Amino acid sequence: QVQLVESGGGLVQAGGSLRLSCAASGRTFSSLAMGWFRQAPGKEREFVAAISWSGGSTRHADAVKGRFTISRDNAKNTVYLQMNSLQPGDTAVYYCAAGRFVATITSQYVDWGQGTQVTVSS
Repeated sequence: QVQLVESGGGLVQAGGSLRLSCAASGRTFSSLAMGWFRQAPGKEREFVAAISWSGGSTRHADAVKGRFTISRDNAKNTVYLQMNSLQPGDTAVYYCAAGRFVATITSQYVDWGQGTQVTVSS
């Protein structure tokens, strides 16, 4: 089991940027794929981005391609989500998750963080 703690959320104006971090505890972090998901009020949790254990493979949702970038630092047991050109539609609670493979569905991830709120004002 891996414990995950997100940080870096907040309130930002449209067009602004934020960088989310997800710190993991446990010795297995470098062997895990990591994902970011988000959930807006009244909506289902949706895939944002994922990265393989080595960082050599990434995947981004169409809605964030070209604006968001996932990365990781295995020496720091941390995965990041750089978010640029933020829009009001990006407002949600953002969650990081750990799993065995790069995947876009929630059921493929075993461990989840508590989430961090991102609010984008127009």
